[in-house]
Amino acid sequence: MAAAAEEARNREALRQAVVNTLERRLFYIPSFKIYRGVAGLYDYGPPGCAVKSNVLAFWRQHFVLEENMLEVDCPCVTPEVVLKASGHVEKFTDLMVKDEKTGTCFRADHLVKDFCKEKVEKDPNLPAEKAAEYKHVLAVLDDLLPEELGAKINEYGITAPDTNNSLSAPYPFNLMFQTSIGPSGLTPGYMRPETAQGIFVNFKDLYYYNGNKLPFAAAQIGQAFRNEISPRQGLLRVREFTLAEIEHFVDPEDKSHPKFSDVAKLEILMFPREDQASGKSETKMALGQAVSEGTVNNETLGYFIGRVYLFLTSLGINNKKLRFRQHLANEMAHYAADCWDAEIECSYGWIECVGIADRSAFDLNAHTDKSGVPLVAHEKYAEPKEVEKLVIATVKKELGLAFKGSQKKIVEALEAMGEKEAMEMKEILETKGEAEFQVCTLDKAVIIKKNMVSISKEKKKEHQRVFTPSVIEPSFGIGRIIYCLYEHTFDSRPSKDGDEQLNFFRFPPLVAPIKCTVFPLVQTQEYEDVAKSISKSLAAAGLSYKIDITGTTIGKKYARTDELGVPFAITVDSTSSVTVRERDSKQQIRVNVDEVASVIKEIADGQSTWGDVQWRYPTHSS
Repeated sequence: MAAAAEEARNREALRQAVVNTLERRLFYIPSFKIYRGVAGLYDYGPPGCAVKSNVLAFWRQHFVLEENMLEVDCPCVTPEVVLKASGHVEKFTDLMVKDEKTGTCFRADHLVKDFCKEKVEKDPNLPAEKAAEYKHVLAVLDDLLPEELGAKINEYGITAPDTNNSLSAPYPFNLMFQTSIGPSGLTPGYMRPETAQGIFVNFKDLYYYNGNKLPFAAAQIGQAFRNEISPRQGLLRVREFTLAEIEHFVDPEDKSHPKFSDVAKLEILMFPREDQASGKSETKMALGQAVSEGTVNNETLGYFIGRVYLFLTSLGINNKKLRFRQHLANEMAHYAADCWDAEIECSYGWIECVGIADRSAFDLNAHTDKSGVPLVAHEKYAEPKEVEKLVIATVKKELGLAFKGSQKKIVEALEAMGEKEAMEMKEILETKGEAEFQVCTLDKAVIIKKNMVSISKEKKKEHQRVFTPSVIEPSFGIGRIIYCLYEHTFDSRPSKDGDEQLNFFRFPPLVAPIKCTVFPLVQTQEYEDVAKSISKSLAAAGLSYKIDITGTTIGKKYARTDELGVPFAITVDSTSSVTVRERDSKQQIRVNVDEVASVIKEIADGQSTWGDVQWRYPTHSS
C-alpha cells in the first residue's frame, strides 16, 4: 500500500513538472484563457504546433507514402443520415449523473474510478479483500450497465465532488455536437465524432480510383469533436482533437499481407484477453508467433500492429511503456473480428492512444443499406462458375394489405435474411403456412404468411464474385500520443553550478519543434553576420531554427533551448568554423561554417546519427 502511494506521488510530481514546463513555454494554452477558458478546449502554442506538425508529417511518410495509401479530406459537418447509418446517433453515448441540487454533470464511470483508485492507492488500512474488489471494479468498469454503475455509486456512498450532494441515477448522454445545415434548419447534422465515415461513404469512388483492385487503404487526418461530459486529464480528454485514421479494405476471404514478414520478428509487449482474464501481466511476443497461434486474428491486423509500434517508438515513445492490449470479448463490438489498443503508460496510467480493429464489413454494409448504393467489390473468375443462389421474392401487395405503413421495413428485413434464417422460414411456411418473424427496425415480431414471400434456391452461372470488403482500421489520437511523448522525453539535470535542476525534453530530431539554435558567442557585427548567414542556409535546407543575439550567457541560452527540446545548438565563435553542441550528451564538435547546415539536415532527416557525424569532425572542449 505504501509503495502504491509513493508511486502515485511520483506520478503526480512528474505530471506537474511536465505541465508547468509545457504551459510556461507555450506548448499549449487553455483556450479563451482571458475569459476563464472552457473545459476540454486547448490552443497549441508555437512549439506545440511545430511538434504536432512534425508528428503528422512523419505519420504521412510512415503510412500514407510508404504504404501507398489514398488520402482524402472530408468535411467536419456531417448530415444526420450518415451518422444514423453508422450507429452514432443511437449509440455514441457515455453514462452521466447530475448533482441533484446544482445540476452539475459528471461522468458516472469517472466518479467510481476515482473512488476506487483513491482507496487502493491512499488508504493504508484497506483490507486485502476490499482492495481486490476495487481493483476488479476498475478492470470491468467499461462493461458495467447503467443500473450496475448506479448500484456501485450507491453502495460506495459516492456523492458530487465539491458539494457532496446526492447524485441522480446514471443515464446515457450522446457525445456528438448537434447542428443544422442551411438557413432553414431542416437538415440536421453533427460535428463528426471520427473521420472514418467520410472514407466509408466514398468507398465506391476510391475503389474505382484504385483500378477496382483490393486491397487498398484510404487515410485521413482531421478534426473530430466529442462533447465530453466532464473533460479532465489535460490534453488526454478534450472536446476537439486531431485524428489520423486509416481504413484498409481487404477481401474477407484473404487477410494475408505481402509485407507481413517485414514485422513478423518484432518482439512487442502484448496483452491478450486470456492473460487479462487470468490476472497475468503483458508479455513480450513476436508478431509472427502471435498471428500463427491465432492470438492476433490475421496477418493484415498483425502487420498494422507492427507498423504502429515502429511509428510510436520512432517518435520517442519508450517501448517499455508501450503495450498492445486486446479487447475483451464483452468489450468487442458485435461486428468486430478482433481489436487491439496501443496503450502508452504515463502519469495517468495506461492510456489508449491508437485503436487497431478488424471491423469486418459492418460500415460498408450499414451505408449500403441506408443509402441504397452498393458499396461492394468484384472478383472476376477466369472461367464462369455455377453457384447456388438464395432468392427471396416478396409479394408486396399481400404485405401492403397486411401491414400498411410498416410494409417497407418488413420487405427490407425479409430481403436481408441470411441463408440459414431464410431456409428455416421456408420450412416453417411449408409445414404451418405462417411463421413468426422478428423485424429489428420495428422492434417487434410479425406473422408472415405463405402467400407473402417466396424463398428458393436457384443455380446460376456467374462470371464474378461480388462481396463487401472487410476493413482493418488503425485510428490514432494525435493529441494523446503527443502528450505521452512529452512525458516520455521529459528529463532534468543539475545546472553547471549545481544549484538548481534544469528541465529539458529529449525529443528526437524527427519531432523536435526547432531543429537547432544559432548563438553568436559575443555581440559583434562580424559574428552576427555569420549567424545570419548560417540561418539563411538552415532555412534553405528546410530546417526550423531560432537565432539568439541577446547578451545572455551561453549557458543560459543552452538551458532555454534545451527546455524547448532543441537537439542542436550552433555557437558562432569564429568566422570560419563554429561549435555544434548536442543536447542530450552536451558533447561538441567543430564544423566549417559552409558545412554546418548540411550536417544538421543529415541528422534531422535521419540519414545519420550524432554518433555517425561525431567522428568526422574534431571534438570541441568548452
